[in-house]
Amino acid sequence: MSIAHNLKTVLDRISFAASHAGREPSSVRLVVVTKTVDIDRIREAVAAGGLLLGENRVQEAKEKIEKLGSIASWHLIGRLQTNKAKYAVKLFDLIHSVDNIELARELDKQAAKTGKVQDVLIEVSIAGEAAKAGVALSAAADLVREAAKLKNIRIKGLMTMPPYSDEPEASRPYFRKLSELRDRLEQESIPNVSLKELSMGMSGDYEVAIAEGATLVRVGTAIFGERH
Repeated sequence: MSIAHNLKTVLDRISFAASHAGREPSSVRLVVVTKTVDIDRIREAVAAGGLLLGENRVQEAKEKIEKLGSIASWHLIGRLQTNKAKYAVKLFDLIHSVDNIELARELDKQAAKTGKVQDVLIEVSIAGEAAKAGVALSAAADLVREAAKLKNIRIKGLMTMPPYSDEPEASRPYFRKLSELRDRLEQESIPNVSLKELSMGMSGDYEVAIAEGATLVRVGTAIFGERH
């Protein structure tokens, strides 16, 4: 199947899942994950309606953005090292992976240098997997409160990645916990924090994520096929 066909299928399934959950389809946006995908195939996805592109690594994104320009909005969805923050604020409209206060402070510092307010999500490790990034669930609220004090970053929501499973329903408890965390934090009305966005769900489980409140789903394999 073509990239255009695959992308339309994903968009149709997003729309159906949102409607089935009693939500407006427009409340869920697709982040097309372009990790390892070549330039021509990315152009195909954009031409077919992929308006948000997600990259895992700063260097790979930099090379692609230099060639493609601002054909879409670019999101960083992978782990970000503090020493790459100065590049990230120049490249990305939204950074999904802030998981410690040192990184938040460095992004704030670098964004201030460029006169930018950088939109970010706080990445939460619901399952506490050592190999994955993310602030522990028990520490997430404190990180949101502390990072909210910074003037040149703006917290727009939360992100998580559940443990890998072949069964989409296995992800539901993790998505639900992120949604519940968001609801608790919203009750605090923390200044400089909107928490509008929940970035959760990938090719295997994005429909479950939508049922639990996802506003951004990160899909690559279902559009481009398996990576080699």
